[in-house]
Amino acid sequence: MPFWTVILAWIFLGERIRGIQWFAIGLSLCGLFFILEPLNLHASVFSKGLAVLAGICWAGGSIVAKKLRQTVELDLLSFTAWQMLFAAVPLILVALWEPFTSIQWTPQFVFALIYNVLPGTAIATLLWLYVLNRLPAGTAGLGLLLNPVMAVVFAWIQLGEQPGLTESIGMVLIIIALILNALNAIKS
Repeated sequence: MPFWTVILAWIFLGERIRGIQWFAIGLSLCGLFFILEPLNLHASVFSKGLAVLAGICWAGGSIVAKKLRQTVELDLLSFTAWQMLFAAVPLILVALWEPFTSIQWTPQFVFALIYNVLPGTAIATLLWLYVLNRLPAGTAGLGLLLNPVMAVVFAWIQLGEQPGLTESIGMVLIIIALILNALNAIKS
């Protein structure tokens, strides 16, 4: 998604990629490659295609939100609430269409559901739109590359999955790229 955001922001918002940003993008792409190890994934071409399509859609939505905020003054909380409502409709339809087993309403399930709805989706979307409102879309998008780094770190802390050499190299490359991107944004 971050790379698609940079490309779409360049095309549709006129955000130029300058100097050190190209280097930061290249470093972060290499870092992501090391973390994800795409040559070792055992997923089908279809699932990989869906993942790429999801990234393009998210980036496209970010560009639309940025463009909309440039033309109309919107309240971020209302905008987020409407986004959540419209996103819920197709999810509910798919849930009704797909056969399922009965739900076991355990305390853990209720906690996970509440966590996924509130901080995991609604608050995260509100914060994303806030950042997108304050920064160029390309800069904000590249900031999301911290997500795979944090995923590896939290998997290490919570699950004891110690990162391997390639994941560690990837994390270092992404962190360097993020520092370069932040320094460039501060300088601009």
